[in-house]
Amino acid sequence: MRETTAAGVVLASGAGTRVGATLNKAYLPVAGRRVVAWSLAAFGEVPEIGVLVLVIRPQDAELAREVLAARPGPVEIVPGGPTRQASELNALRHLAPRIEDGTVDAVLLHDAARPLVRPELIGSVLRQTREHGGAVPGVAADDVVSMAGPDTVAGPLPGAIRVQTPQGFRARPLLAAYEQAEAEAFLGTDTASCMERFSTLRVQWVPGGAENLKITYPHDLAVAERLLTR
Repeated sequence: MRETTAAGVVLASGAGTRVGATLNKAYLPVAGRRVVAWSLAAFGEVPEIGVLVLVIRPQDAELAREVLAARPGPVEIVPGGPTRQASELNALRHLAPRIEDGTVDAVLLHDAARPLVRPELIGSVLRQTREHGGAVPGVAADDVVSMAGPDTVAGPLPGAIRVQTPQGFRARPLLAAYEQAEAEAFLGTDTASCMERFSTLRVQWVPGGAENLKITYPHDLAVAERLLTR
């Protein structure tokens, strides 16, 4: 009987120009490591993650090798595409033989720019993914309001959440949805939006954490530095 495992995909192929650095923000230093190294370390602490993939820009290959040389365990490198979705598709096509033969049963996709993700959250997303088909972490968005018209506010939007990563899905439906999205030239905002369009999988909400922030602007680096140092 073939043993199944889950794959973790860390996406580090964006430029991140809003952070104000000439270097890809995934490789900026924070608390003694490069940003992406923290996510790789967290995934490496989850025993159920048997395959770890790092998606990179070709021009960052040397930086990626530097990061991987300083950590234990194998990490497979995949070149990214012109969009987030194209990068995710490249990773899924890289995993496709193992998805199709059942070796990889679930895939979790995570932004390298979220260095404070905890192994406990990764494990929780994976468990819910295997049970329900899909899972995304998020925090309550009590400050989100709906619009009554072009210039008027209607009030708070009940049940709104701010979605984080990693986002997990059963591997075969995920690969099929992304191939269909590519065939129809559909571009989603994130993994969940693509699955909503091309899959019937139930997506479970998993409580995320306020500390699982995404580094977007310069002050985010300072906050991450304080939290990781603590």
